[in-house]
Amino acid sequence: MKGTFTSILPFVSALIFLFVGVDELPRRGRVYDAVTLRPIEGAFVTLGDAVARTETNGGFRMRGSGTRIGARAFGYQRTWIDLTQPQDGLNDVALRTFTPKALYLSFYGVGDFALRESALRLIESTELNAVVIDVKGDRGRIPYKSAVPLSAQVGAQSTLTIKDIEGLLKSLRGKGIYTIARIVVFKDNPLASAKPDWAVKLPGGAIWHDREDLAWTDPFNEQVWEYNLAVAEEAARYGFDEIQFDYVRFPDARGLVYSMPNTMENRVRAVSDFLRSARRKLVPYNVFVAADIFGYVCWNLDDTGIGQRLDQLAPYLDYLSPMLYPSGFHVGIPGIRDPVAHPYEIVYRSLARAKERTGLPGVRFRPWLQAFRDYAFDHRPFTGKEIGLQIKAATDFGSNGWMLWNPSNVYSPDGLSVAIN
Repeated sequence: MKGTFTSILPFVSALIFLFVGVDELPRRGRVYDAVTLRPIEGAFVTLGDAVARTETNGGFRMRGSGTRIGARAFGYQRTWIDLTQPQDGLNDVALRTFTPKALYLSFYGVGDFALRESALRLIESTELNAVVIDVKGDRGRIPYKSAVPLSAQVGAQSTLTIKDIEGLLKSLRGKGIYTIARIVVFKDNPLASAKPDWAVKLPGGAIWHDREDLAWTDPFNEQVWEYNLAVAEEAARYGFDEIQFDYVRFPDARGLVYSMPNTMENRVRAVSDFLRSARRKLVPYNVFVAADIFGYVCWNLDDTGIGQRLDQLAPYLDYLSPMLYPSGFHVGIPGIRDPVAHPYEIVYRSLARAKERTGLPGVRFRPWLQAFRDYAFDHRPFTGKEIGLQIKAATDFGSNGWMLWNPSNVYSPDGLSVAIN
């Protein structure tokens, strides 16, 4: 009987292959640290639309369709296993730690040769190793030729600043640069203007405009969600390492009209549900998901009137990116009335407060830091001293790196460490 059973195993395997398909066979393996060889618990493993989390021993089991398994973990670089190559039954994945230290390039900055090359030279010569690029900028425009039909219909591609997005990303990857796609979500003048029914309104029915004379879309409108998710999916398909949603919030103005009652419960649900949808949509791409968070959200117990609450955002994000510009803390924080004179304390204490409230480890946070002149207090320039103190605060806290924001995209090596080759 034993010999008979053994002899039919190839036949059984063939039947499994025929009826299940190679891509649907169970997959198992282990995710571990490439240097220490220690297992990584809680890593994400993806195969098509399927996603699994690793156990304490780094192990995973899953089914899914696709030609490669993706793996990523907080504080590590993402990677893949090619399933078209011969397999031994196990799919062990080694991940390498990585701490992004980024600067920001705007819709125009990424397309300006001088600004872009200056930024790249700075990355080559300092500790910087990442770049945040506007994929859908503050004025709702996409810098490259997009295949998302609505983007052309509403005028989001009236000006193109990146001729070859695939070539740009290939070049950045070749330099070992981590790429973050910034997508401004609900602040979207082209979409709100072209689709008035999707716009935030004044009580009389007119489209509301903010202080920059820009219209916003209604965060309750799921058609708005679908458009932004299509843009995000396209960016992930091009190969960005991370999708970062900005202005994923309600306007900070009173008396506006939306398609649903403007209650805190509704606002929080709309923002968190959008991020939940984004998380689900982006699973096949093994891409990190982040969101920019208003600085005072780290401190406030309510939603700060904009739909952002830390406990509701965290489950759908890999990284929370609070904007900790001292100039933005217009009324200070407890014990500090002059934030620009205390850049270290603003960054460190805000991160510590967010960690305390969420129970998340420091590696789940990556703050935005101020690299521009103060506009709210004494108008001091933020030079090497102030930038260095903010970086030290983020490092002392244990965040997964940091990002420098300068809207003019002009950066200096002051305050940055020299690159170690």
